[in-house]
Amino acid sequence: MQKSQKVLIGAGAGVLALAVAAAVAGPIVYRDFIAPPAAEAPSLSGDGDMLEPVGDALEPATLVGEWRVSDGSEAGYRVDEVLNGTDVTVTGRTDDVTGSFTIGAGGLTLERAELTVDVASISTDSAQRDTYFRDQALRAAEHPTATFTLTQPVTLDAAPAAGAVVQTQAVGDLTIAGVTRSVTAEVQVRGSAGADGGGAVAEIAGTIPIVFADFGVEAPSLGFVQVEPEGFVEFQLTAEQG
Repeated sequence: MQKSQKVLIGAGAGVLALAVAAAVAGPIVYRDFIAPPAAEAPSLSGDGDMLEPVGDALEPATLVGEWRVSDGSEAGYRVDEVLNGTDVTVTGRTDDVTGSFTIGAGGLTLERAELTVDVASISTDSAQRDTYFRDQALRAAEHPTATFTLTQPVTLDAAPAAGAVVQTQAVGDLTIAGVTRSVTAEVQVRGSAGADGGGAVAEIAGTIPIVFADFGVEAPSLGFVQVEPEGFVEFQLTAEQG
């Protein structure tokens, strides 16, 4: 065999090896070095400027009334994808969240809660993925918002201390893409009585496990990428009284 033929064969084998390595390592490189990390799961910030340190119990009477979702709130989804055999966690987020809550006369019962999320504004690291979820999966042109409405009151046994974390569950109706299902949200809440004459403030972090098919949402499978059929709706809210 001539030397030039050997060189060409060797070069061809090298290109093939690189192609195979790229096909195998590409998704891992994408996950670990190119794609931004998934957003952290909803949690309470512990902002010392907003929340008092754990201390005396909050006075229930001061918590009674209407609360509203304020700036700094966000909501979205978390889902796992399999990209050429490599697991990738994707999170979409938007700060276009509105809502309100009502705490009853005793100060220990959440009687009403309504949250609305603009689904068309939810974004990830991929414009192509966002377009699919917005236009096809969530059909945002027909159903521009997703909502959660509390259907069972949430009652605490006693008023928590200012700055203390309360873990509870909230049962309500979740509506996505025009389909409503009863769900249970795992929720953490922490609040303060307010300062300098201001109203009380609370942080709320929650997660709702969902099966996409329950809402008529088809998880895409494009051969090289497949979205898992289950995921989470997530929200991290700041609420102010008044």
